[in-house]
Amino acid sequence: MSGPVVRLLAGASVAGAVHAVVNTALLRRPPSAPPPVDRPVTVVLPLRDEAGQAGACLAAVLDQRGVPGLRVVVVDDGSTDGTQEEVLAFADSRVALLEAGDPPPGWLGKPHACALGAATTGDDDGVLVFVDADVRLWPDAIAAAVALLDAHDLDLVSPWPRPLTGSWAERLVQPLSPWLWATTLPLRLAERSPRPSLAAANGQFLVVREKAYRAAGGHAAVAGEVLEDLALLRAVKRAGGRGVPVDGSQLAACRMYDGWPALRDGYAKSLWATVGGSPAASLTAAGLLTAVGVGPALAALRGSPAGLVGYAAGVAGRAVVAARTGGRVWPDALAHPVSLLLLDALLLRSVRGHRRRTLTWRGRAL
Repeated sequence: MSGPVVRLLAGASVAGAVHAVVNTALLRRPPSAPPPVDRPVTVVLPLRDEAGQAGACLAAVLDQRGVPGLRVVVVDDGSTDGTQEEVLAFADSRVALLEAGDPPPGWLGKPHACALGAATTGDDDGVLVFVDADVRLWPDAIAAAVALLDAHDLDLVSPWPRPLTGSWAERLVQPLSPWLWATTLPLRLAERSPRPSLAAANGQFLVVREKAYRAAGGHAAVAGEVLEDLALLRAVKRAGGRGVPVDGSQLAACRMYDGWPALRDGYAKSLWATVGGSPAASLTAAGLLTAVGVGPALAALRGSPAGLVGYAAGVAGRAVVAARTGGRVWPDALAHPVSLLLLDALLLRSVRGHRRRTLTWRGRAL
């Protein structure tokens, strides 16, 4: 790799790190003492084979403070492992259990389950909250998220939960998700811009005004989307709404995957669709990120001062984002180039599975 190329990549790494620092400073933060929510709130909890997770998630949802109008719609999407029994153990009038059945043609399971849950309410002044089973909300999570909607005149917020990791694979890969949007997405511009391409969202915990959800077409507008969370935010923006990721590190925590096999299969189902649903665009974007994140590190090993600067900038950007989003900082950030290479391997697996039509999730073809 020539000196000018190394300097170019190192400069891009520094620029990315600076952008990440600015973004973390601009990230909307929830109030520490949010006011009570003065409107109906419906939490939709889609479940498919979540025994061992469903009960703890539901207990945290029901423990929310400052949400007097709370109701919870649990949608069982064909579970066969005792998930329903965990839900039925809660004798709480605020909880309703629906059975989704197989999704209709053109629908994937999760969007279908979410749509069924959202269809049980019809209050334009209300708020819809979508929560995954592996998320644990803290007691003020929903009230604080609604406060952010109101304070900044937003229609959708995506509080990014604090990432919990165990295995080496989780520690390498999971922090890349917030790092990616913090490094590449101009948050304030994305918040104000109607452009759907300027968006990032996390379906683990989504909070949306019901009126904006209906105007966007709800989950029917994203029925076949693997990344239905990002697609829903884009639909809200196309309908004239505003939404953005916000700091959720003090509102919720999530261990998304438990170990390498679960992480490998989980990323395989969706990575191909990360850039506008185009595998080619996803591969191109990944190639550019890898060149910037790995190239300087390789040059640094050969004694390049510019390469060392580029590697240090990549580590610094990763560390800043991890610290702000509640992730593990050291020594994990030092392995940033390895993380990107592992993500590339997962992306290639995902694209190959998509092209061969062999991708599945929870026993269903994608």
